[in-house]
Amino acid sequence: MVKELGCHLILEPGRRISGNAGVLITKILYVKKREDKTFYIVDAGMNDIARPSLYGAYHHIVPLTEKSGETVVADVVGPICETGDVIAKGRELPPLKEGEYIAVLSAGAYGFTMASNYNSRPRPAEVMVEGDSFRIIRQRETLSDLIAREF
Repeated sequence: MVKELGCHLILEPGRRISGNAGVLITKILYVKKREDKTFYIVDAGMNDIARPSLYGAYHHIVPLTEKSGETVVADVVGPICETGDVIAKGRELPPLKEGEYIAVLSAGAYGFTMASNYNSRPRPAEVMVEGDSFRIIRQRETLSDLIAREF
């Protein structure tokens, strides 16, 4: 049918292939409770996963340790002092504690690729997992790496 129209299609299958293959694992640094909402402040920020901050993209979030029972309405925010440092707003999540880990799903296509050193933050490590084994395929940057690039 497209051939009959004389069209030439160019497809970019990146997100379809790699989007769901990657997750961002982040640690809860602080829990801030208000009357109507809970804030989970995590160690990943808008520089690590830019899509939610840039255009409100949705990424499903799950705790690494399975939990059941009641949920709380929470915002998941990063440690950068910016109002846009938001990973998720108004999500129903289980009650979580400082030191626990969550996974931000579907981060494969646009996670590290869109990551930046905004606010002098080193980009995260990348880890390849296959079955029950893993290997680090890109080391986490250090502040020394950032300084070395400046000169």
